[in-house]
Amino acid sequence: MSIKIVLADDHVLIREGIKKLLEFDGSMEVIAEASDGLECLEVLKRIKPHILLLDINMPKINGIDVLDELKTNKSEIKVLVLTVHNEIEYLVKAVDIGAEGYILKDAGFIELKTAINAIVAGGTYIQSNLIPSLNSRLIKRDIDKVKLALLTKRELEILTQIAGGLFNKEIGINLNISERTVKNHISSIFRKIEVSDRTQAAVFAIKNDVVKLY
Repeated sequence: MSIKIVLADDHVLIREGIKKLLEFDGSMEVIAEASDGLECLEVLKRIKPHILLLDINMPKINGIDVLDELKTNKSEIKVLVLTVHNEIEYLVKAVDIGAEGYILKDAGFIELKTAINAIVAGGTYIQSNLIPSLNSRLIKRDIDKVKLALLTKRELEILTQIAGGLFNKEIGINLNISERTVKNHISSIFRKIEVSDRTQAAVFAIKNDVVKLY
């Protein structure tokens, strides 16, 4: 039995090229295509492939949001993210949401086929040259979780407002505490999360989901 695949990518030439490679192999069949994230979700309401090959940069709904929608709804469709993005944050986000695999478009066909077979068999697959960066990022995140746990509820409130660009006086007014108390809390925050200025503290807050950017 051939592996049934849905291919979601907004570039027609890329879809056609990947489809020809996959179907030439003989063990795989592209049963549907989608040119944007919304179309992808609509297709998957009608068709249940063994695996979805999913691009990140797509119109209407991006690939990360498609992945999130599928995993939130407990879809059994396995997802291999196939993208040009080698930035670690995209990879970490995809892994966090639950993607079974992640490879770059500059990978060879043998690696793509290996990834598909591994995922369909119940495993996971991350392109080999991305694994060191992923491991490093996950280790750093674990360290950051320890740092976050050191912060008191009040310090987390102040860190959130620092990330929002508020000055000490504004934070004091919002929290009904003195500006001096705000300064003391900020010194404690900087020490605990090991940063030296407000910008670094804001970046720490955003990366660790203390606050979110919309």
